[in-house]
Parts: sequence; structure tokens; C-alpha cells
Amino acid sequence: MSANLDLVRSIYAAWERGDYSHADWAHPDIEFVLADGPDPGSWTGPTDMWGAWHGRLSAWEQHRTEVDEYREVDDERVLVLVHVVGRGKTSGADLGQTLTKSANVFHIRDGQATKLIVYFDRNRALADLGLEG
Repeated sequence: MSANLDLVRSIYAAWERGDYSHADWAHPDIEFVLADGPDPGSWTGPTDMWGAWHGRLSAWEQHRTEVDEYREVDDERVLVLVHVVGRGKTSGADLGQTLTKSANVFHIRDGQATKLIVYFDRNRALADLGLEG
């Protein structure tokens, strides 16, 4: 297993517990991209990344990310096929019932993530990477 895959697995160990509080894995100039979904956008740096993500997480109770599969795409990218668990604070909507499977792509250099792309549509992530499901 590569060091990049080890790093990504350590990030998800916390995220699967619903702990999104640490970003020591992120490069100071990390690019955080929401590629699709209700409000796509791009942010730079761990503080802005957290602000963008926290704004989305605040609508959910017991939100956590669960990994379906890890794939090393190349020497610098790790694809993570995921699904999310949680319930809407106001609506009571179950994320597992309302969202399809999603994916995240980490770009890693020198032991830190330089870019994180979040895809709400797993098929779009696979297509963007030239991969099959």
C-alpha cells in the first residue's frame, strides 16, 4: 500500500466517525472543489475548505462519510468511492435515501493533499478520471 493511500485512509478513519475537525493532512494552499451538486464551487486553503464544508454539514445530524472503495488512480491521485449517512436537522430526511453514491478525489504531493474534489455524482467522477464503475 502506498503512502498516499495510507494518508487517505487515515483521513477517512476520522470522517467515518463524523469527525471533520482536523485538516493537518491538507496543504496550506489546498484547492477544495465541489464539482457538482446543489452549489458547486472552489475554495483555497484549509480555513476556506472547512468553512465551505461546515456550511453544508450544519444542516445534518450525525453526518458521516462511509467508504465503499479506495482506488489509486496514479502516483498523485486517490479516488474514494463513498456514501454518506445522516439525517436532516429540519426535514428529517435520510441522506441514504436522498443522495446517490458519491466520490472524492485527493491529489497528494509530498505527504499532503493539494486538492480535494468532491463529487455528489459518482459516475461523473469516474468519467472525469476516464474510469469505469
